[in-house]
Amino acid sequence: MRHRVKGKTLDRAKAPRELMLKNLASSIIIYEKVKTTEAKAKAVRTLLENAIAVAIKGGLNARRELIRLLPQPMAIKKALDILAVKYKGKRGGYLRITKLAQRQGDNAKIVQIELV
Repeated sequence: MRHRVKGKTLDRAKAPRELMLKNLASSIIIYEKVKTTEAKAKAVRTLLENAIAVAIKGGLNARRELIRLLPQPMAIKKALDILAVKYKGKRGGYLRITKLAQRQGDNAKIVQIELV
């Protein structure tokens, strides 16, 4: 039973799921918009909001936290240098999820997740 268990498993074990979400978050930071399934977009939203909030704080501890959260050095650099300045006065809501269509093969809902 899954009583009071938060989060989606996305039909993967823990380690592959976490790495997939970290890579997706890095891609969103680098490219600023990505097309993915609705379930993955909703799952990565909290990780990405927290990463941007940490980047806004700045400093060495924030850099180390981002190294733990994001696997790609280019994403860490962009989060600290560009996104932290861009979202300095904002208190949340850094992302927008737009529904696009359904994938032809398996009818999965495709969305576009982007930085606002």
